[in-house]
Amino acid sequence: MEYKKGDRVRHPKLADWGLGQVLVNNDNDSVRIFFVGVGEKVLSLKHIQPVHVKNAHHPVLDNLHTENCKSKCKYQSLKQSISTFLTRFPDGFYGDDLKKELNNNNQKAHKQAQKLLNEDLLIDCIISADYQQITENVLTVVDASKLISVPEKKGLRGALVDPDSQKKLALSLYKLLYCKEPLQGRFMNFSQVLQQLHLAKWTIVSYFLFVMHPKRYLFIKPNVTQHASELCGFEINFKAQVNWLTYESTLKFSEYLFTELATLKPRNMTDVQVFMSCITPIKGEKKAKRLS
Repeated sequence: MEYKKGDRVRHPKLADWGLGQVLVNNDNDSVRIFFVGVGEKVLSLKHIQPVHVKNAHHPVLDNLHTENCKSKCKYQSLKQSISTFLTRFPDGFYGDDLKKELNNNNQKAHKQAQKLLNEDLLIDCIISADYQQITENVLTVVDASKLISVPEKKGLRGALVDPDSQKKLALSLYKLLYCKEPLQGRFMNFSQVLQQLHLAKWTIVSYFLFVMHPKRYLFIKPNVTQHASELCGFEINFKAQVNWLTYESTLKFSEYLFTELATLKPRNMTDVQVFMSCITPIKGEKKAKRLS
């Protein structure tokens, strides 16, 4: 039987391996396949004939990342990752230990954002050209969370002393949060303004959508997000320089995790971020810092 790169298959005997994707056209004796349940396997065609599955889809296989992983981390099935998470947090997202480490901090920032960056208030300030007030509100919302580092907060504050910079940020932030055009254009506009202010870092670019709408948007911590995606075999096209493709792919990844973690009842992308941090320990970073 012939197996071509990209074909979707299943193991005829091991159902728990899940759906697989052929990685390379088979030779006469073997075929390389990535299975969602176990990762990459090389099967001897003399003993096993994988079963073709037509029109089969899976979020990981549709966005498969198996090469050029910077962290060189070994694939781990989501079932294994959930087990790792529950070993550390037996009560899942609702345990007291997790609330103490994270939720109070982010809930405070979310409430501050709703109060200080709501649409009506931004419109009033823009109409009256009171960009300084918007700037002060932005800095207050940033200061309310530990997600942005102290040096980044200082950089943001220093870049927003100039009135013209305050205006640019205010208008682009309003557009990002409230205009109805497709997200890509709003995201790129905001990113370009931050680039001009020498503030185009993933943490700052992703912070405001996350803090305003934590149920829809993920906060990107580059190391954690990149490592988690590689561990899960999910391609997010990560680049250190802020770009739309990486952001769009990361949103898909976070939506995949949120859906697949349904049995743990995640409340929002804050919980997804915690899950990512838990399954991808990064050397040199303290536990509390990674989770907050």
